[in-house]
Amino acid sequence: MSIKAHVQLDCTGLSCPMPIVKTKKAMEGIEEGQVLEVKATDKGSIADLKAWCDSVGHQYIGMFEENGVLFHYIRKCNEQVVEKKFEHTISNDEVLSRVKNGGILLDVREEVEYAFGHIEGSISIPMGELEDRLDELDKDKEIYVICRTGTRSDLAAQKLVEKGFTKVYNVLPGMSAWKGDLIKKL
Repeated sequence: MSIKAHVQLDCTGLSCPMPIVKTKKAMEGIEEGQVLEVKATDKGSIADLKAWCDSVGHQYIGMFEENGVLFHYIRKCNEQVVEKKFEHTISNDEVLSRVKNGGILLDVREEVEYAFGHIEGSISIPMGELEDRLDELDKDKEIYVICRTGTRSDLAAQKLVEKGFTKVYNVLPGMSAWKGDLIKKL
C-alpha cells in the first residue's frame, strides 16, 4: 500500500523511547498541516505515538501494518483557535441532507486523512491540490467543503469563491466532531 505523506521517518528496529524521540525531532522540521509517516517495528509505538500526539496537540491519523512494519501517520497541528472568515457555513448535522439533494461534499484533508476515514460519497481533493483540480467540480452545484476542524475548509471555500464558484459552504465543526459513519479506504 502507498499512502502519500510529506515526510517519511524510518524507526524500524528501534524500541522505546527512540520512535518517540525521532518523531518529535522530525515534527520540529515540518510545517503545520504536513503529514509525517513513521515506520516502526516496535508494537509499543502504537500506544506511545497516539499518547504523545494527544499530549502535544498533533493529530494521530491512523496506522496500518504490512509485513511486520507499522506505518503511523501524524499531521502536525497547531491547536490554536483560528478565526473563521468565510461567511456561508453549514453544520455537520445539516450537510448530509443537503448533499442528498444534489450537492457535492468536498473533503480537503490530506489523502492519508481521507483514507483513514471519510464520509461516504465525498470527493477528496486535498487543499494543496485544489487550484489545479477545479475542473473536477461543477460550478452549478452547491459545494460543501469539509476538513478536520473547519480551518482548511474555510480557506478552500474562500479559494473556490475567488475562482468563480458561487454556491459554497464551509462545514463546521468538521470531521473532528463527525458522529456519522465513516468509510476507510486503505
